[in-house]
Amino acid sequence: MAGSAATEPDKPVTASLGGGRVLCLGNELVADDALGAVVAARLRQAGVEAVFSPEAGLNLLDSVEGAARLIVVDTILTGAAPPGTIHLLGAGDIQMVTGAPLHHLGLFEALALAREVGLAVPSEVVIIAVEAADCTTVGGAMTPAVEAAIPAVVDCVLRLVASSGPADGQSPAAGCGPQGPARE
Repeated sequence: MAGSAATEPDKPVTASLGGGRVLCLGNELVADDALGAVVAARLRQAGVEAVFSPEAGLNLLDSVEGAARLIVVDTILTGAAPPGTIHLLGAGDIQMVTGAPLHHLGLFEALALAREVGLAVPSEVVIIAVEAADCTTVGGAMTPAVEAAIPAVVDCVLRLVASSGPADGQSPAAGCGPQGPARE
């Protein structure tokens, strides 16, 4: 599978997303962290060009450079919500770590650094994060709660892709999160 943790991340593509890009993160070999790979595959089946990457920090810049908008799909471990809960986050919702070594930078720190050196990186970033239960078991199956959230995550991305952003007066994120675990 393209973008597997054992291979190179998907090559960035510019989709017809009004200059935006969908970036799904994770590791398809690690239990709930495989969410990004599964969502990227489902989005492609729906006709949306999505990039899957197991990378982090500065290594993500190649995947996002040149995009005006960025929709990120990933798992999160907050411990504040049950597994399968969908969180919709923006830059203001993520605490940046100042003074971190370059190899420990998160997405927003990497974007800020890229802007400082004049790279064209997204100014609008939306993160769709699913509360995970297990992001450590190599070769483990995705937990049922996280797997059950996949259709809602795909739907949320599709609504965000269909909108032209916050300035269009629409509320494409309505119902995207936070919402509890999907029920079967």
